[in-house]
Amino acid sequence: MLSSVLNRKRAIQVNIIIMHAFVKLQKILSTNKNLAYKLNALERKVEKHDVEIHSIFEAIRRLMIEPKKPKSKIGFHVG
Repeated sequence: MLSSVLNRKRAIQVNIIIMHAFVKLQKILSTNKNLAYKLNALERKVEKHDVEIHSIFEAIRRLMIEPKKPKSKIGFHVG
């Protein structure tokens, strides 16, 4: 609006600089918004993988436990 009111070369240059600043600000905000969205999506994936990895380790630990064998009795057995 400054350039339309004053109609001077300097006012037009200032107006152009202001418009460039707003465009740049919009790009930065848009980029940060996309980055924040991607970061949140990645965080959800990692949390899901943590749960899955934990369950895999639990399954491996259960498989590592040897089954208890019944102790054989010592002595004479009547069957």
